[in-house]
Amino acid sequence: MFQDEARFGRISDCRRCWRHRPLRPLARKMISRQYTYIFGAVSPLDGQFDTLPPPQANTSCMQLFLDEAAHRHSQDNIVMALDGAGWHTAHDLIAPPNMRLLLPPPYSPELNPVEHLWDELREKHFHNRTFASLDALEQHLMEVVGAFERDTERTKSICAWPWIVNPVSSAN
Repeated sequence: MFQDEARFGRISDCRRCWRHRPLRPLARKMISRQYTYIFGAVSPLDGQFDTLPPPQANTSCMQLFLDEAAHRHSQDNIVMALDGAGWHTAHDLIAPPNMRLLLPPPYSPELNPVEHLWDELREKHFHNRTFASLDALEQHLMEVVGAFERDTERTKSICAWPWIVNPVSSAN
């Protein structure tokens, strides 16, 4: 599995849009410094996507996420690739019994397929949108993430890169 966290905020991302003539497209812009975080882990082999919205991004919340992922996949032995954030390398972080933590090379987000899931979420579900409150943003985020968790084929199509899947499937 590959793990990453993302920050979603009330700062809107204005992009091109279109409408039928003679109407002009209208996209609202909001600059509000309110954010929410989400932790996610994906298994590229089967498209399983596990998420947890923590109150903040720190070592104790990361520990909760790892424990929850280990519980959800209690029958599996998990190798969890982390991106090396400060709370990933803290001495207080303890891997659950069925999990081994792996740190890829530093400064290599292109190796983490979860980054592409976050890009997909932002591109398809958050551009040209404003939210009346942080609660509205969190509700929308959980709806979108829930759809990705249920749609394993879509998640797999984004994350099942040949360099990850081929060595594992050929070993079976």
